[in-house]
Amino acid sequence: MSTPSPFTLAQKNILITGASSGIGRATAIQCAHMGATVFITGRNQQRLTETFTQLPGEGHQMVCADLTLLADVERLVSMLTTVDGLVLSFGVIGLVPLLAYTEEKLTQMQQVNLNAPVLLLRYILKKRKFAPRASIVFVSSAAGVYRVTPANGIYASTKSALDAMMRTAALELAKRGIRCNSVNPAIIETEGSATLSWTDEQREAECQKYPLRRFGRPEDVAYGIIYLLSDASSWVTGTSIKIDGGRTLS
Repeated sequence: MSTPSPFTLAQKNILITGASSGIGRATAIQCAHMGATVFITGRNQQRLTETFTQLPGEGHQMVCADLTLLADVERLVSMLTTVDGLVLSFGVIGLVPLLAYTEEKLTQMQQVNLNAPVLLLRYILKKRKFAPRASIVFVSSAAGVYRVTPANGIYASTKSALDAMMRTAALELAKRGIRCNSVNPAIIETEGSATLSWTDEQREAECQKYPLRRFGRPEDVAYGIIYLLSDASSWVTGTSIKIDGGRTLS
């Protein structure tokens, strides 16, 4: 009789935020392929529906919500049953030189990238929706945590803070058997990264800085997230996993 794979997500209920595109979408699809029942959320109804139609299996749910709004957070959490895994994948990117900083730009990115995921986590905990030995995965970044680049200070600072929150939550929630970890990608080919104002020459020059000579794909990150959601990582908490094609080696 074969032993079940520790990497399976069968019989796990996984909530995935930011599932309307990019890493969130890829994670939702791959989690469903691994046997999970997924609950997906995002702000864009059309794109979220596109993700939903790609999910294999049955029993999945979706809800369009803006998680910077308390009313939407409350509505989303009220629809949850037991959560075995939470993937905090929503966020925004943008290059802003130091001299162009404004209070509005600082606040906007902090609200989406840091405040909203942390407050969502708090609300799910408050409503006691997590199953025993649940796993929480923060989608952070190599930016700020492992390296910095010009004009990326606001984004990098929110991701550094998110990793700090992850480690603190890992300590506080360990007594409940809940694990917290993060994945830290470098540049991933998503709709968001496509908005960066690069010429073709600049883009190629940046790509050549990666030892593996390519930017990441959303699935590259999704596979790391699946490991952290699965029982294969049952003794892993408070850990940041670089998924960067070797970019931070230099």
